[in-house]
Amino acid sequence: METGDRRFLIDCGPATTYKLVQTGMQPLDIDHLFFTHHHFDHTSDFATFLLTRWDHSIGEENRLKVFGPSGTEVLTDRLIGESGAFSTDWKARVGHHLSHTMHVSRGGSLPRPAPSADVTDATPGPVHSEDGLIVTAAPGEHVQPFLDSLVWRLETPDCSVVFTGDTQPCDRIVDLARGADALVSLCGNFQSALRERGIEEGQTGTLGAAEMAAEAGVKQLFLVHVGPDLSARENRERGLAEIASVFDGEVVLTDELTSYEIMTGMSDTSPATRDPVTHPHIHRH
Repeated sequence: METGDRRFLIDCGPATTYKLVQTGMQPLDIDHLFFTHHHFDHTSDFATFLLTRWDHSIGEENRLKVFGPSGTEVLTDRLIGESGAFSTDWKARVGHHLSHTMHVSRGGSLPRPAPSADVTDATPGPVHSEDGLIVTAAPGEHVQPFLDSLVWRLETPDCSVVFTGDTQPCDRIVDLARGADALVSLCGNFQSALRERGIEEGQTGTLGAAEMAAEAGVKQLFLVHVGPDLSARENRERGLAEIASVFDGEVVLTDELTSYEIMTGMSDTSPATRDPVTHPHIHRH
């Protein structure tokens, strides 16, 4: 998510750092990282992101802030802590003269510091505020009690966006997203396909995402983490039509390495001017 001169990263799954570079960004462009939960497809590139950001830094950049559910602090320490999995790597870069020379050539100074970040195991409720940024979290419902999940609302002077991560639809997401400009929701498949395969619990499908967006009164619904059935070219129109039967705002079925504009400002259909929509909760409890 990019707003003004700020960029926020939500989750850090496979090849995230590589894909950032493909879109014209560098890890040093990002000062805030938010984890929704700690399944590997949301965290596996965290070490690469941390170490690349640190290796390219010269000490003048903003300090990285990382927020996530329980286990985020432990995960970070196990990667880049004093005895972490990559401690032999960063200790070599801190200690060896070749790394010193490269660091100084980039504009850094010696002694070279160890990698670090401000990491917070967050809980539901207000989490962080800074220079017009307000961050709030709500609990998601995915694979508890094995992993905690958080849904994030990021509000800036320009826009407000809610990121669900992996979760089944629930009222707490609707409450968190109420009045936001956009909802970025997991949409793994057609609702009927999830139900038929017995994997509807803990996940969001087309109708579940549509209901949450409609009830929250957001302007836009962005579908992410989309599975192969729904993302197939021949099925996309069917999926969008299914969602449009419930949600009358703009729906975007996203593609990798593509940027999308967030709609902001007042309109005749903005949350502040239209009546809230209530649906019969067929797809959630």
